[in-house]
Amino acid sequence: MNLTIDREVLLENLNVISRGLPNKSPMPILTGIKLYTTESDLFLTSSNSDISVEVDINDSSLQIEDAGQTVVPGRVFIEIIRKINSRKVNLFLSDDKILVIKSGNSEFKLKIMDSFDYPKIDFVPLENPLTISSDILKDIIKSTSFATAQSERKPILTGVNLINSLGKLIATATDSFRLSQKIVEIPEYKDFNIVIPNKSLDELLKAIDSYDGDLSLYFSNNKLLIAYKNVCFQTRLLDGNYPDTSRLIPSDFPTVVKFNKDELLDSVERVSLLSPRDKERDKEITYSIIKLTINKDRSVEISTTNSSMGDAKEEIIPTSIDVANPITIGFSSKYLIEALRSFLSTEISLNLTGEIRPFIIRGEKDNNLTQLILPVRMD
Repeated sequence: MNLTIDREVLLENLNVISRGLPNKSPMPILTGIKLYTTESDLFLTSSNSDISVEVDINDSSLQIEDAGQTVVPGRVFIEIIRKINSRKVNLFLSDDKILVIKSGNSEFKLKIMDSFDYPKIDFVPLENPLTISSDILKDIIKSTSFATAQSERKPILTGVNLINSLGKLIATATDSFRLSQKIVEIPEYKDFNIVIPNKSLDELLKAIDSYDGDLSLYFSNNKLLIAYKNVCFQTRLLDGNYPDTSRLIPSDFPTVVKFNKDELLDSVERVSLLSPRDKERDKEITYSIIKLTINKDRSVEISTTNSSMGDAKEEIIPTSIDVANPITIGFSSKYLIEALRSFLSTEISLNLTGEIRPFIIRGEKDNNLTQLILPVRMD
């Protein structure tokens, strides 16, 4: 293998490929990037237990003198290409055990791995795609992925559930203590019900962050492939049945309080500086607990009491309030902060059904987004 390519072109594609590189792996070969050339194209491949990524580089700057293939140490190779400052990069194999990287006055010699040890990646056939805007998929990920479970005790909850039915794509995420749901209209396509791992979605979001075109989605029984430009990004799907969350969202709200989103967000962040920590049931994660009180005079307070550090209280003026009775409700400030940040609306509403029943957050301009938070007892 012997090729020359523009450094910026190579680095741009390596940044995409890095999404599929594991930090460590029981299969050392997977810590490498596979390079494979034909007479006209350079293919780069990375893979871990969840994600496989392949790019096909066919650029005017690419000149291939000899075709071939190899596997190079992934993260070291990327850092070398990132650090060199010449415009062109020459890559060639020396006695089949060393990859030589020459650029300007720099020369690196990397020990390579045997490409025949690299597992064959079975990418989903590129047939019958669902085509959607990258903006839609980015919005779905940003609005839901944060609400997935971090603990592997309920593996199915570590992913986002996507259901397509009657032209509507319903994305749902929950960790049993909160729920996020986004509904978008998509082109007519066959029904499906899949669960995508949150880690895969986080890496996909980074990969498509600067891309503003359409995405093609290809489905199989246990995999999803997203294709765009010269990239194939494939993720495994989670096995199992996602719980039916449709009955968890209340429909009647005796108390509705509307706020300027940024004012509420700032207030919650300030008060939560002194909030005590309350442990989740699996004893792995702690969250800052605060309470919201609607008084008889219709004033609204956000407060916290911390026996070891002190207290905090702040009055916040709602933009409107519809309340049947005074109410005090406690909840995780972390959950509320993350939920508020998912809205584009300037004004949001807290829709309450009771002190120990889930409450709903909605936005004036986010009709297709619902955030639900389960309160904690304030005994």
